[in-house]
Amino acid sequence: MEIQKFKYDNATVKNFILATLVWGVVALIVGLLAALQLAYPQFNFGLEYTTFGRVRPVHTNAVIFAFIGNAMFAGIYYSLQRVLKARLFNDWISKIHFWSWQLVIVLAAVTLLAGFTTGKEYAELEWPIDILIAISWVLFGWNMIGTIVKRRVKHIYAAVWWYLATFLGVAILHIVNSLSIPVSLVKSYPIFAGAQDALVQWWYGHNAVAFFLTTPWLGLMYYYLPKASNRPIYSYQLSIIHFWTLIFLYMWTGPHHLLYSALPDWLQALGVTFSIMLIAPSWGGMVNGLLTLRGAWDKVRDRADLKFIVVALIAYGMATFEGPMMSLKSVNAISHFTDWTIAHTHIAGMGWNGGLIFGMFYWLVPKLFKTKLYSEKLANAHFWIGTLGILLFAIPLYWAAITQWLMLKEYTDAGGLAYPNFLETTIQILPLYAFRIVGGVLFFAGFLMFLFNMIKTFAMGEITANEEAEAPALVNPSKRDASGETVHRWLERRSVRFAVLVFVAVVIGGAVEIIPLLKIESNVPKIESVKPYSPLELAGRDVYIANGCYNCHSQQIRPLRWETDRYGEYNKIGEYVYDHPFQWGSRRTGPDLSRAGYLGDFSIAGSTTYKTAIWHYNHFMNPFEMNPQTIMPEYSWLAENDVNLDEIPRKIRVMQMMGVPYDADFDKRAVEEYMKEAKKIVADLKASGVEVEPTKEVIAIIAYLHKLGRDISVTE
Repeated sequence: MEIQKFKYDNATVKNFILATLVWGVVALIVGLLAALQLAYPQFNFGLEYTTFGRVRPVHTNAVIFAFIGNAMFAGIYYSLQRVLKARLFNDWISKIHFWSWQLVIVLAAVTLLAGFTTGKEYAELEWPIDILIAISWVLFGWNMIGTIVKRRVKHIYAAVWWYLATFLGVAILHIVNSLSIPVSLVKSYPIFAGAQDALVQWWYGHNAVAFFLTTPWLGLMYYYLPKASNRPIYSYQLSIIHFWTLIFLYMWTGPHHLLYSALPDWLQALGVTFSIMLIAPSWGGMVNGLLTLRGAWDKVRDRADLKFIVVALIAYGMATFEGPMMSLKSVNAISHFTDWTIAHTHIAGMGWNGGLIFGMFYWLVPKLFKTKLYSEKLANAHFWIGTLGILLFAIPLYWAAITQWLMLKEYTDAGGLAYPNFLETTIQILPLYAFRIVGGVLFFAGFLMFLFNMIKTFAMGEITANEEAEAPALVNPSKRDASGETVHRWLERRSVRFAVLVFVAVVIGGAVEIIPLLKIESNVPKIESVKPYSPLELAGRDVYIANGCYNCHSQQIRPLRWETDRYGEYNKIGEYVYDHPFQWGSRRTGPDLSRAGYLGDFSIAGSTTYKTAIWHYNHFMNPFEMNPQTIMPEYSWLAENDVNLDEIPRKIRVMQMMGVPYDADFDKRAVEEYMKEAKKIVADLKASGVEVEPTKEVIAIIAYLHKLGRDISVTE
């Protein structure tokens, strides 16, 4: 048998490890800033680029794509070469992939802070960066598939199944959800509208969690847990069931983010059904991991890497049980729009992903640098501090969620809402927001201990950039084993067929749910009174999105008594047919704005929803004067920044391309219509003693807020 010599590419792995450490510090600092801003609004600093609405998406993108993403690539590129007995496919592809991914991260931070955003959660980046992401992701897939093709082993190991599913799943999700028509280099509108856009976004949003934060990490667990514990995975058969059922079921679950919404009931029902079914394969994976450690718990007691992996598996089990429970309508009525969701995602992100990263790196870095970990004691201290930090972060948020829900639904003996002012509920949970900062600080302190340990370990050892290795040549991998083999073992030799089946399993759920909703005329009934946005209102909507207002305010009133009594008539699917993108929101730290422009008075709630132009102006300029207890930051720059009027005709033309029924030549007089409407608001403000030019952003956003809810008849 021919023995072939080759070299593993460790330099690429090292680069991704270093990037993980750098971006991890950045992501956690930005997260701490966002937490401080919610408890103490002074930390918005009164600046345009540091408000919570802009900082929050920087934090989520930095955690997901910078910290977790770079760690994922480091773990995959190291393990892929070892299980396939082959060097990464191409050195130049490896280099370009690394630097293109770092460029994506830098561009994301700069553009999001500057207010260039699509307003779609976890997919906020504008179209040029989306294209760069697609290119970088294709390079990753090319490198991985090329390595699989030139492998020196007959069967593809379980970890590689998950890596393949990750590449295919994320590619499908990213491309479909990013479909948009550009207005300029930094502005575009998604081709989907309203309920369509909501469905596509949360098909992406939930499954980006699945195929970026779950499937690759399950693959990494299947490699690094057996390696670190020096024990084989508990059950090969269970790993097969775990893999195929999970990648098939996950893609159906997105609609559970949209329960009680304007989404059709059949879609909501599908989301709930498949979410409950998902418990079985998820827990199958957790059990497979934990039982791998049978007989090795003495090692777990002493070693931080194994303890972190155990906590990761437990956090995965908790999150994958809690998620399906939150998809039950009775539970979702409580959890949605509250901090319960935030606690849930942080248990997964800090516990599952963070735990696996720490455990993986504590094992991998000494191995890569041919040395021992600098300090096992420091690593164990990191474990206890970090775990305590997770608990002290999440528990106050669960408490806050239940508190707010109980207050929002409480009625007086007379039949009115006990807390008609939404701000009362926010004020009540501010101490819990402050307390969760303690958990965040502890987690960050643990990360700094981890960072110090890694740096000292680097210094103690020396990496071999091109590590020599050898393995028998692979002869005719397609030939069936004469001794007989299972169908799945046969499939593991046929990498192309395997990938095709993965693609089919992944794409079915999204296709069944999304395609029927694409026919607006037949499946999304229009409401005759709902009209397209005027040029001024459209510009105001863009200002609203650029400043991240959707991070705190929803535009979706659910058919629940305490919501309709507070905000008015629940929302219908036909209200959103001209919304590119949708703005239903996922968390309320401020009231719902669906009826912000309604002229009536909801007497049961005891408050008028309609706010005058001068009220909005004063609220933007100095919200603390309006209410000293508010946590809304000031937006004084809205009175200084001008709307780019040159873009208005292009925006109208893009909307026309997507079927919005403006007159054929409306783009030619759009600016004239803009100024005519703006001058009315200017005159209104002047009568109240405030002079503002009609081109300022504050005029546009006031017009947008006045538009909300006025087009339909609202039951008082």
